[in-house]
Amino acid sequence: MKKVAVVTGGSGGIGRCTAAALREAGCTVYELSRHEKPAEGIVHLTADMTDEAQVRAAMEEILRREGQIDILVNNAGFGISGAAELTDSKDAHAQLELNLYGMDNATKAVLPAMRKQGRGRIVCMSSIAGILPIPFQLWYSVSKAAINAYVLALQNEVRPFGITVCAVMPGDIASGFTDARKKSEAGDEVYAGRIRRSVAVMEKDERGGMSPEYAGRYVAKMALKEHSKPLMALGTSYKGAALLAKLLPRRLSNWIVGLIYAK
Repeated sequence: MKKVAVVTGGSGGIGRCTAAALREAGCTVYELSRHEKPAEGIVHLTADMTDEAQVRAAMEEILRREGQIDILVNNAGFGISGAAELTDSKDAHAQLELNLYGMDNATKAVLPAMRKQGRGRIVCMSSIAGILPIPFQLWYSVSKAAINAYVLALQNEVRPFGITVCAVMPGDIASGFTDARKKSEAGDEVYAGRIRRSVAVMEKDERGGMSPEYAGRYVAKMALKEHSKPLMALGTSYKGAALLAKLLPRRLSNWIVGLIYAK
């Protein structure tokens, strides 16, 4: 029996590539996003992930058509940058509204069906910034750290129902995410140009990062597994960074991050 997979934010970048990889693996694939960008063999349903009613309606439609949802990949998200003290509250809230609460909307919408099935796999897109927070991308880092905590707690809540949960933590990826970032250089003169320099370093690394196709194949591979580690870094260098974050004193690892992104 074919597995039914749902990918949020599946119209571009990692999400689109993940959806394609799941289709190639033989899944029936639905992607949820605000705008349709047709992809062969993938069914689009329009939904704003921050609108709980829209998300619930989309999942109900998939269940009506297919009778099951086996895989959910929570990929929808975006990034903001700027100094914390000068970030508008509405921008900080919007960051959490999509990255964290949008993920929660999708998860809550599929859990009843997965419980009834006695099986299910949920993969949440986090970031290496969730364990190594990046200066001048504070709210993005907060959203990803919250996703890690969400995954760890949820894993224990749903384990008795045959549902497994994990977070994938990519680093730099050459995708549309970089251009979509909402940047603010407000106060850069007060911060001696460090806001601009920090984001420039990040964007240079992103543009030279791994391909979204590679990332999508990895995420799809994790989605097709029944079990895995709860938090997994994506890419050899980021697996090394995750290991160092675990082994080094927090003061030292944070100082190193500051040398790279806050000088």
